[in-house]
Amino acid sequence: MAEEKKTPNTVGDIFNTLYYLDASSHIEKKNGLSYLSWPWAVAEVSKVCPDWSYEVKKFGEAQLPYTLDPKTGYLVYTSVTIKGVTHEMWLPVMDGANKAMRTEPYQYEVAKYEYNPQTRRKEKTGTEMKTVEAATMFDINKAIMRCLVKNLAMFGLGLHIYAGEDLPETAELYDSVGKTIEPIIEEILVV
Repeated sequence: MAEEKKTPNTVGDIFNTLYYLDASSHIEKKNGLSYLSWPWAVAEVSKVCPDWSYEVKKFGEAQLPYTLDPKTGYLVYTSVTIKGVTHEMWLPVMDGANKAMRTEPYQYEVAKYEYNPQTRRKEKTGTEMKTVEAATMFDINKAIMRCLVKNLAMFGLGLHIYAGEDLPETAELYDSVGKTIEPIIEEILVV
């Protein structure tokens, strides 16, 4: 006789169930950050807790799904409720380089690097200007769905993805092993 699947009854049970789900094949990567596919996240939470609910927070008389600070940009908010427990989350509306988007385009300066074959390293050769375009409703919609997934992580789903959220993978890798292996690489290059 087949064993019946036990439905989690408490927020703690739900957290443990969602936390240990294998999300690896549903992770999207962009600019060193990892994102969990929102349709998959919604489906998985719905399987575990069909009566969950979420809300996109709305602001002002027009009930817009974002708030705006002219200096820092757009911000979206969501809340998720599972078994009577509500967690709120927020997320800035960002471009493809993870820069906050505003009502008008703006520029920022970044270091420019080129590979030097003599030193076998990338060396700073100056700076260049990059542009962040003005936010569109498409950008706001993407941010809302990413915010919802981030909100679901508060209940365990894909929470491990956010452990390194503020450091791109390349920086994490360099910080953890780069300084240790740099002399070894130098020695190999000399040989």
